[in-house]
Amino acid sequence: MTDAGLHVQKKFEKELASGTVSLVLLAVLAQAAEPMYGYQIAKRLEDSGGVLGGKQSTLYPVLRNLDAAGLLNSRIEPSISGPPRRYYRITDVGREALAAWTSTWQATRDSVDSVLEGAP
Repeated sequence: MTDAGLHVQKKFEKELASGTVSLVLLAVLAQAAEPMYGYQIAKRLEDSGGVLGGKQSTLYPVLRNLDAAGLLNSRIEPSISGPPRRYYRITDVGREALAAWTSTWQATRDSVDSVLEGAP
């Protein structure tokens, strides 16, 4: 791939990831029995296919935005092995958003798949 092609590919991957990270964060937290802190969430995502692409630093601004939007609740707890940890739990509003976003994701995925399957 040329340098220009590689640049376009990276840009596409970044734009695609920016929309999907919020969706998968809500899904991970909806499936969790207990509140989770950032590193736990990142490991869960890494274990399920690497949505973050190894860039855990992208996780924290998204978590803060979801928290500020009322889709998550967070609390800080002291840690025995290091600095305090911020734990996140999905809210009822977050669960509603997750359901709506999942529906949108599925419709978008189906539409894109339909077009791609028709491509030569």
